[in-house]
Amino acid sequence: MTRYSETFSTFATMNRMNWKQLISNCRLGQEHRHPERHDDRTEFKRDYDRLIFSAPFRRLQNKTQVFPLPGSVFVHNRLTHSLEVASVGMSLGNDVSRLLCQKNADFNDSLITELGQIVATACLAHDLGNPPFGHSGEKAIQTFFTEGKGNYLRQRVSAPFWDDITHFEGNANAFRLLTHQFKGRRPGGFVMTYSTLASIVKYPHSSSAAGKKGKFGFFNSEVETYQRIADEMGIFRISAPGEPLRYVRHPLVYLVEAADDICYEIMDLEDAHKLKILSFDETMQLMLDFFDETAQNHILQRIEDEQLTDPNEQVQYLRASVIGKLENECVRTFMEHEDEILSGTFSGSLIDHIAELPGEAYRRCTKVSKARIYRSKPVLDVELSGYHIMATLMELMTEAIEHPERYYSQQLIGRVSSQYDIDSDDLETRLMAVIDYISGMTDVYALDVYQKICGISLPIV
Repeated sequence: MTRYSETFSTFATMNRMNWKQLISNCRLGQEHRHPERHDDRTEFKRDYDRLIFSAPFRRLQNKTQVFPLPGSVFVHNRLTHSLEVASVGMSLGNDVSRLLCQKNADFNDSLITELGQIVATACLAHDLGNPPFGHSGEKAIQTFFTEGKGNYLRQRVSAPFWDDITHFEGNANAFRLLTHQFKGRRPGGFVMTYSTLASIVKYPHSSSAAGKKGKFGFFNSEVETYQRIADEMGIFRISAPGEPLRYVRHPLVYLVEAADDICYEIMDLEDAHKLKILSFDETMQLMLDFFDETAQNHILQRIEDEQLTDPNEQVQYLRASVIGKLENECVRTFMEHEDEILSGTFSGSLIDHIAELPGEAYRRCTKVSKARIYRSKPVLDVELSGYHIMATLMELMTEAIEHPERYYSQQLIGRVSSQYDIDSDDLETRLMAVIDYISGMTDVYALDVYQKICGISLPIV
C-alpha cells in the first residue's frame, strides 16, 4: 500500500475503526429494504453465489492470467486463479475470525464469524474489472489517451475524467462493474453488501491521487458510492478538504491482497514448470527454500512415503505446503498488526511483513518470476498482440462515437450491447461506454471483434 505522509499518519492514530461496524450486511441499493428470504444463506453467502453465477465472472475463463490461454498444456486463466484465491481467502478469513473471537468473546455472536465468506467473495471479484490481455490491456487503454490518437480529447473532457481514463485500472473497474447502474440494471449494480464491496477496494483513493504507480480504487463516477459505504462502516478519510480523495483500507483488503499475492506467485511457478520455462530442480528448490532444513526433510519424506514419483505431483505437493505456510504467516502478521491496521497506519502488504525465512524465499520467487516468467517469449507475445488489438479497438470505437453519423460508425455502434450508454449526448458518458464495452470483452472475443472489423476474417454462418 502507498505510504502516506506524516500528516496522514498522525491523523490516523487519532482514529480506530470498529470491527462490528466494519462488518455490515447492508446492501447497496437496498439500504432500506428487507426482502423476504426463503433459505438459510447468510447475506455474504448470497454475495458469493451472485458472483459465481454472473456473466462477468464466467468471462474470466477466457481472460489471460499470465501465460497464453491453454493449448496442449492447461495453465491458469483469470477464472481458475480467482477460484484459487477465493479458497485461500476463505482460510485466511476463517483463521482471523477464529482468533478475533478468541480475543473478544462478544464477537462470537456477531457477523465477525462471517469473515471467511466475505474475504472469499471479495477474492472472486478482485479481477472482475480486468480488461482482455491483463496489464497489457490496461496499458493499451491508458496510452490510447496519453500517447495515441485519443490525446486530443484532453481538451474536451474534465480534469477528473481525464485522470480516470489515463490511469484506467482493473481494480477501479471491478468496483464500477459491481456498483454502477448500467442501462437496464437495477440501482446498486450487483446489489452487494457493503463489506464485500469495501473489501475489494485495494487502493481507496481517487485517480487524482494515483501517483507514479497509477493505482486507484474508484472512478469519479463511483466516488459518492464509495463515500457512502465508507461513512456507513467507519472507514475514515485521511485527505484534507480540497486534496485528492484518500481513505484508509478496510482491514479485510489486506487478507484479499494476501490471498492474491500467495496464489499468483506460487501458482505461476507451477505453470512455469509445466511449460518447461523452469526446470523441475529449480522449481523444487524455490519452493523448498520457504522452509528450514527440518521441515524440508519432513516434506521430502512425506513425498517419498506417499510414493509421489511423478514430477508434476511432487511440485503440486510442495506447492500446497508453501501455500499453507504463507497462509499461516499472513494470519500471524495480521493479528500482530491488528491495531495498526484498524488505525490505518499499517504500511505495505502482509507478505511484506512475514517472517524472514519465508519472506526471503517469496522475494526470491518474485525475482525469478520477473526475469524468467513475465519476460518469457510466450508472455511477451501475448502482451504485444493484446496491446495492438486493444489499441485498435479503442481507436475505432472512439472514432465511431465522435462521428456517429458516418455509415461505418453506425455499424460499429450497432455491435455494442444496449446496457452501455453509447448514444448519450454527453461525451464523457460515451467514452466511458466504449471503455466499459472493450474492457468487458474476453481475450477471445476481443480478438474475434478485431479480426472482423479489420476485415481479417469473415463470420461463418
